[in-house]
Amino acid sequence: MKMAMKHMIALAGALVAALGAEAQVAVRGGVVHTMAGDRIENGVVVITDGKIAAVGPAGSVTIPDGYEILEAAVVTPGLVDAHATVGLTGIYNQEQDQDQLDTSGPIQPELRAIDAYNPLDPLVAWVRSFGVTTVHTGHAPGELVSGQTMVAKTVGNTADEAAILHPAAIAVTIGSGAERSGGAPGTRGKMIAMLRAELIKAQDYAQKMADADESKRPSRDLRLESLAMALAGEAPLLVTADSARDIASALRVADEFGLELILDSTADAHLVMDEIVASGFPVVIHPLMARPYGDRENLSFATPSMLKAAGVPFAVGSGFEGYVPKVRVVLFEAAIAAANGLSFDEALASITIDAARIAGVAERVGSIEVGKDGDLALYDGDPFEYATHCVGVVIDGAVVSTEVR
Repeated sequence: MKMAMKHMIALAGALVAALGAEAQVAVRGGVVHTMAGDRIENGVVVITDGKIAAVGPAGSVTIPDGYEILEAAVVTPGLVDAHATVGLTGIYNQEQDQDQLDTSGPIQPELRAIDAYNPLDPLVAWVRSFGVTTVHTGHAPGELVSGQTMVAKTVGNTADEAAILHPAAIAVTIGSGAERSGGAPGTRGKMIAMLRAELIKAQDYAQKMADADESKRPSRDLRLESLAMALAGEAPLLVTADSARDIASALRVADEFGLELILDSTADAHLVMDEIVASGFPVVIHPLMARPYGDRENLSFATPSMLKAAGVPFAVGSGFEGYVPKVRVVLFEAAIAAANGLSFDEALASITIDAARIAGVAERVGSIEVGKDGDLALYDGDPFEYATHCVGVVIDGAVVSTEVR
């Protein structure tokens, strides 16, 4: 096992180093799911200097001389995980690779995911090997305000190389997961009171910082500065809330302070569907195979199809649970949704273009369109079939994996 882990780390380093050179790649697919229109039978995708240069039927797309050519039965956009902790959560599940949650205080919006993200952790390579090329990752649920998130590619030697958006959101938890035994918040009422109090402080701070007279401005406060970003609409709150009452509380606070939200997990979404629809906020649904207990006791495989029917923008995320391995693969979670009410295209959209939209990076990833990043996942069959393997991964035009998974 240790030798295997060392091999994965060495392989990740070699793949990352290879990204320094511009790659010219063409991919032939028996079926190409562009997620920007109809699927293309016998399709070709050409990637030049890291960007998609052409996509269409083989008879209408010319592959330039000298391009590396890959082939697969099915080609999709690189998968996008709409909410993860990979890169902060590490593969060994030991103290040195578990940076996803700081328990020293209930409100820490100043913690930046980019300062904790480890792109070389083998767990990043693991999810990449199944076709995941972009992750919205960061501080985990478990404290009232646990920190900031970021969007990163699953390659790079440093967090700065991997990052494509930071901060992306501020992670908030409303529910029993944020309760502190013997401390505050010990109840849901205390949670919302504490959150309101900090937002009011941030409002006052932002007003003072905007004073034309610099001498009247307060000293810089990273905590209030971070919450002020949310108040200004510069970063949404990613609110993990499962029970109907907690979802309702999140919506109430958002309305009170004019906040943008991404609702996360939402096991009870079907019980407050009208309120979610009226809010206009998107949902990142819990992993479909998450354990249905506690706040998630009403978890349902059919929640994605109910959200779709109601017209709620949604995506499937890998989420976080405090037990090994802590990191899931969204490909498998979306497959459950595809077996429980979603069409193939709807399920694939939930881990490609729809996830990219919710994460705020759809202009770069999530679909196979000319001008977008050259991120592709290659499969030897239907991606949602258990026996199918991921046979190749391309990120920014570089072939980063041809290992069969």
